[in-house]
Amino acid sequence: MYKFVTLYRRVDDEVALEEFFSQTHLPLAEQLPGLLSREVSRISHKPGGESRFHLMFELYFDSRINFEAAMATPIGVQLIAALTPWAEAKIITWFFADSFLEDMAEGN
Repeated sequence: MYKFVTLYRRVDDEVALEEFFSQTHLPLAEQLPGLLSREVSRISHKPGGESRFHLMFELYFDSRINFEAAMATPIGVQLIAALTPWAEAKIITWFFADSFLEDMAEGN
């Protein structure tokens, strides 16, 4: 698997952040061809207190090739264009990763 992860930092205007996520980021991401699944994590805290992160959004593809093909489509280009100002403002961090799911054997 291959995934595209976006981390949203906490900001003073969480309403604007949530509106961008729910009205722009999420709907565009859901249209990406080859998207296998998505996962939203609302970050509550970290050990010792409040986290500087608000939300993590993960998009899963079966391979890097399929991810890159999806991002080359008009929807993929539109998604990156929408995210870029947020990344440049250091409100989001994004990265790409090979992802492996391992089943835990009983008794571990």
